[in-house]
Amino acid sequence: MNKSIQKQNMVTSKPRESVPPEQVPLWQQLQSCAQALAEVRAGASASTALEAVPSGLRPGVQALLFHVLRWLGQAEALRRKLAPRNPPPLADALLCTALALGWREADAPYEMFTLVDQAVEAAKQSPATRPQSSFINACLRRFLREREALVEATAREPMAQWNHPRWWIERLRHDHPRHWQEILHTNATQAPMTLRVNQRRTTPEAYLQALQAQGIEAMALGGSALMLAQARPVQDIPGFVDGVVSVQDAGAQLAAPLLLEGLQALPGQPLRLLDACAAPGGKTAHLLEWADCEVTALDIDPARCERIHQNLVRLGLQARVVAADARDPELWWPVQGRRTPFDGILLDAPCTASGIVRRHPDVRWLRRESDIEQLAIIQATLLSLLWPLVRPGGRLLYCTCSVFRAEGDQQIQTFLAHNTDAELRPSPGHLIPRTVRKGEAVRDNGSRDHDGFFYALLEKRAD
Repeated sequence: MNKSIQKQNMVTSKPRESVPPEQVPLWQQLQSCAQALAEVRAGASASTALEAVPSGLRPGVQALLFHVLRWLGQAEALRRKLAPRNPPPLADALLCTALALGWREADAPYEMFTLVDQAVEAAKQSPATRPQSSFINACLRRFLREREALVEATAREPMAQWNHPRWWIERLRHDHPRHWQEILHTNATQAPMTLRVNQRRTTPEAYLQALQAQGIEAMALGGSALMLAQARPVQDIPGFVDGVVSVQDAGAQLAAPLLLEGLQALPGQPLRLLDACAAPGGKTAHLLEWADCEVTALDIDPARCERIHQNLVRLGLQARVVAADARDPELWWPVQGRRTPFDGILLDAPCTASGIVRRHPDVRWLRRESDIEQLAIIQATLLSLLWPLVRPGGRLLYCTCSVFRAEGDQQIQTFLAHNTDAELRPSPGHLIPRTVRKGEAVRDNGSRDHDGFFYALLEKRAD
């Protein structure tokens, strides 16, 4: 990678994570990245903020933004040392963008000298930041001179050290006293692209061989999961368009086998399943790939239901997709004038998404500690309303992509205390997010590369 200082209109080298389809000046990418960061700080998701970025810029800007969000705590600490008074929001975002990208030389996508030059140019090119361009230049030039001392001065600040809000760090220390540092370290890494092989179409072994024949490096993670050594656009993944594979984290791929293994339908009846919070449909599809069954897929958002439908069409699968609130069974449970309980329910409940931070680095900065209690109430409500829909002898699999115990084992222990007809069957509980490095052996589910999840399999005692 060319990391030499170049004139602003010639700096078009790309960050390591992604290459946009068009050559664009770096200052323009930094400008868009800073705008997106300001929007995230104002409460927008990264995906929403990136929608406003022109398509030719978006891949490179997303790569820059994700890098910035992973190191935002450090960047903000450095900015406070350089400028104790808060600059205007967009100027602050541009300054923090440059600091987050360049503070650590080992993984900086560009030389800090180049970032300084281009960040100042980005400030000059926008009327909103032009008045602060000299200020941004002075701060970044000072950082160049005093980098080692400034980084050392922020080393003991928890938010700078771990790049998470302080409340998040403290809750992890409390919830996972043995693993909290591992979780935070993993959150700083880039998530891999993991595939789920559609075993109605082929086997993981055969598909892995097909990838290798095309020079695509991948490794098996167990079950239907394969991890690509290098992420690529989905349209470039062999067999994706034809429904041979889907993109799904290895931890999320545990849901279907956990619910279905050993689950039997009543005599003379098809296996009836409910995916209660189904969008975008990955787990719905996996249930249908795993077993012959009838699936009702619910989601409250009609637009997200359309995504479920599109995914099922690509895979050649069918389910009853319903836009409805799972908390109001009166609206969607009756089938042909009668109510037939389900053999199995998958409840992938709304949660903080604290287990998928490496994949969505904006989550840590968007969440508030009060969100946990509010979401826990929704989770408890869903559990209490859906449990009566499970037939005796049937199962409900409760899962969240959260590492917080209030959304996991505390939620289930409270449920079990109030529902004596529920029995907790063997299930993983809290899965700590983990990154498998190249060449590392994969022995079992506990050592695979996956996001953070919680799983509890509940069975209703038969009378």
